[in-house]
Amino acid sequence: MKRVLSFCLVILLLGGLIYFFREDINSFLYQKYILDEIKISDFNPNEYYRKKDYEFVQITNDFEAKDKKHLLNIYYTIINSGAENFTFRCDIEYKECLDDVAEISKDQSVLSYINSFIHPFNGFSSVETLYDNLGKVELIVSKAYTDEEISIIKNKMQTIINTINNTSNNEKIIIKNVHDYIINNTKYDKERSDNNIIKYKSDLAYGALIEGYALCGGYTDSMALFLDYYNIPNFKISSDNHIWNAVYLNGEWRHLDLTWDDPVTTSGRDLLEYNFFLIDDNELKTQDLTEHTYDIDIYKEFAK
Repeated sequence: MKRVLSFCLVILLLGGLIYFFREDINSFLYQKYILDEIKISDFNPNEYYRKKDYEFVQITNDFEAKDKKHLLNIYYTIINSGAENFTFRCDIEYKECLDDVAEISKDQSVLSYINSFIHPFNGFSSVETLYDNLGKVELIVSKAYTDEEISIIKNKMQTIINTINNTSNNEKIIIKNVHDYIINNTKYDKERSDNNIIKYKSDLAYGALIEGYALCGGYTDSMALFLDYYNIPNFKISSDNHIWNAVYLNGEWRHLDLTWDDPVTTSGRDLLEYNFFLIDDNELKTQDLTEHTYDIDIYKEFAK
């Protein structure tokens, strides 16, 4: 009888200890038998990778998500790298990780904001997020540009660079020459804008630089490609229904909108304007308070 009682006491004691240290035991088992099975992908950024941090997102070399901010940085770093498929994982202490992954993966606005800070050739047309209950997360990125389109655009860019002959070291003059060339050789795709008649890839730089027709996305991507070529810091900035370039010049961020500097006229006459050429935030607000109203919590560079 005493042996049975002693055995029961031992079992109760062990049960109590297991219950008391259950989180440590679960953590140990997770680390030893599950976490090691979730292999993080090798990080191999391509030539269009921007080694830049912004107010909204920053580069990380840690692909084990610790909190929501870190999760956004992981999304940014992976997409920014040009990876088409990448696996990362949740830290065991980050209890809300999968809930946050689910939220971000469904929030097209947040994904679009992340895309604003990425080189156009690494930009996406869609991002699919797969995850399981063990904390494994996989991103599948569909690129906005094909390899063939990139090759054609790069060849065209070299022709344009030779044509405009940017020999000046003055960044403002360089930007003006590119600005003028794109506008003088591109028409706004009114058929697509007004009637959704899709003849050209006008939402991409391919439409602007190769086909000669662009929507705001095409103008903006085209300018971003040249800004990156000349190593001028930039990102894309978007409102609810418009997108344009942000450019860092002479120690401050400026707005640059080629779409609105290439206005559609009733007569069909081509115009080249400078109303949105490297203007500051105050001037932007005097020019337009409809399509250029943006979220300052995302683009905090303009809040400084």
